[in-house]
Amino acid sequence: MKREATNKNLHGAKNAKKDEFYTQLADIEKELRHYKEHFEGKTVFCNCDDPRVSNFFHYFSFNFENLGLKKLITTCYKNQNADLFSEHKSEKAIYLEYNGDKNDNKVPDPEEIGIQHLEGDGDFRSKECIELLKQSDIVVTNPPFSLFREYVAQLIEYDKKFIIIGHQNAITYKEIFSLIKENKIWLGYGFTGGAAHFINIHYKDYATAGNHKEGMYCTSVKRTKLIKK
Repeated sequence: MKREATNKNLHGAKNAKKDEFYTQLADIEKELRHYKEHFEGKTVFCNCDDPRVSNFFHYFSFNFENLGLKKLITTCYKNQNADLFSEHKSEKAIYLEYNGDKNDNKVPDPEEIGIQHLEGDGDFRSKECIELLKQSDIVVTNPPFSLFREYVAQLIEYDKKFIIIGHQNAITYKEIFSLIKENKIWLGYGFTGGAAHFINIHYKDYATAGNHKEGMYCTSVKRTKLIKK
């Protein structure tokens, strides 16, 4: 019964074109452990993540000091419900900057985060989100699959390093395949059981087995991750 309900929700989300699926913390930890040294002194931007439910935000905020981050920026498309799928019902999108622990308890307390409202809807293509993108060093998120080509094109345009999740078929897209062929992005380590792949760009000296190459990582099994450095 539980599986049937889950499948029903997934099919319903697909029909409604709600493609921002929830990313498990364990999967994030398994992948990002390979790139810890690349985050030191960097500003990380999660520009498709509601910090109230995002495990990307959880990972970076709770590991802020361990990674030696400079800043964590998170934006979210207008979203009111802390659900598996975005409902886009809120009148305001949210935005925050986290600059690390201030009271030495090693926990990102609410008063240290300070959620703010964006002027617009939080779309990654909006002017204010692009301005935040310009401030960042590395983008890490799970972007909308339906806008995947446009999302990656923006990252390439602004020459940003990234680690993102996409559909496994994304590597067959002409635009994405060209970047892989030109050795600008690479397949990474992937999720347990081949459930997903990450793509890392310009990361050196890691993952040489199989189709893993230096620089980028892409996930499979209906989800894929991309990293650009």
